[in-house]
Amino acid sequence: MKGSSVMKTVVGVFFGGKTVEHEVSILSALQTIYAIDKEIYEVVPIYITKNNEFYYSEKLLDINIYKDIEKLKKECNQIYFTHKNGQMIVNSLDGVFKKELIKIDIAFPVVHGLNVEDGTLQGFLEMYNIPYVGCDITSSAVGMNKIIFKKVLVASDIPVIDYYEVHLEDFEENEEEVLNNIINKLSLPIILKPANLGSSVGIKIVRNKEEFSEAMNFVFEFTDKILVEKCIVNLKEINCSVLGNFESQEVSELEEPVKADEILSFKDKYMSAGGGKGSKSGGMASLTRKIPAEISSEMKIEIEELSKKVFKILDCEGVSRIDYIIDNDTNKVYVNEINTIPGSLAFYLWEAKGVSFDILCDKLIKLAIKRRDKRSNIIYSNDVNLLSMHSKK
Repeated sequence: MKGSSVMKTVVGVFFGGKTVEHEVSILSALQTIYAIDKEIYEVVPIYITKNNEFYYSEKLLDINIYKDIEKLKKECNQIYFTHKNGQMIVNSLDGVFKKELIKIDIAFPVVHGLNVEDGTLQGFLEMYNIPYVGCDITSSAVGMNKIIFKKVLVASDIPVIDYYEVHLEDFEENEEEVLNNIINKLSLPIILKPANLGSSVGIKIVRNKEEFSEAMNFVFEFTDKILVEKCIVNLKEINCSVLGNFESQEVSELEEPVKADEILSFKDKYMSAGGGKGSKSGGMASLTRKIPAEISSEMKIEIEELSKKVFKILDCEGVSRIDYIIDNDTNKVYVNEINTIPGSLAFYLWEAKGVSFDILCDKLIKLAIKRRDKRSNIIYSNDVNLLSMHSKK
């Protein structure tokens, strides 16, 4: 990556983190690093361990190094960051003499799940005054929290499946009352989801009262808030990716994931043998799917327009993927959830529309630079030290 006489924009790709989607992030990040045009950009891999330690080395480009994390820690540089003149400086923590390793111009988060995708990493990057790819703190946080996301959409007259929220304290205090309230509002069957996880982690279907307690306790192992939804039995799932910002949005081709069970599982998404063009590193690209989705042209237009609206309502930026549920009995379309940093960056949906992965990455980086330039004229703090204006008594 080093040694070129041409000055290139240095892009730091951040991935991993303290999340149940840690390994998914590694797959997505390596796909992204592979795709970024090295003639234009110098790419710096920044790996975040499950203990939130940061590491840097070109060895991180080899997927095999992640099979033994203790060995990885010995062979790569543990790092910390400083910042100066709009750049993020990567410094080594190893050895007696700490030294500067490289400077990053743009951060490119390719992280999934709680503690990273939910605005946490975005806030960290904001503190270092470094421009970054993708959604900001607010849209990332709202997008990750399925309950808050539902509330925002309901307030914006966007169709969502009827739902109920359960907090751990309420469930522990009166389980029977919680169950009765859910049945009165939604009836059975229902589907339980952790409020703040992705990749179909921790999801359970409850068909009768006898299954309720065990299923709730299982999901509460992953969260302290559960989203309970009415279960659409005869359904079709459709996904659409959106690229852009508040000013302008474009939509990808639509996909229909093919699931092996009643719900699209983690195994379906990341451990299937399907795939096709671009599925070199697994991840969401390896999921068996129908592209384009087999739906009517009218429904396609409806989903495309809804996708743009949801993207704008959350004030998203970069690339997101919005997932839909279609009730085949009523032919009604519901917004299910949004992935503000989708698995594999949903590149396969853009390739289907003629946008290659390297071009997609280039667009994302340019959007980040545009946001940086736009924000450069905004006053965020007062240069006057008010404390210095008080005279001594």
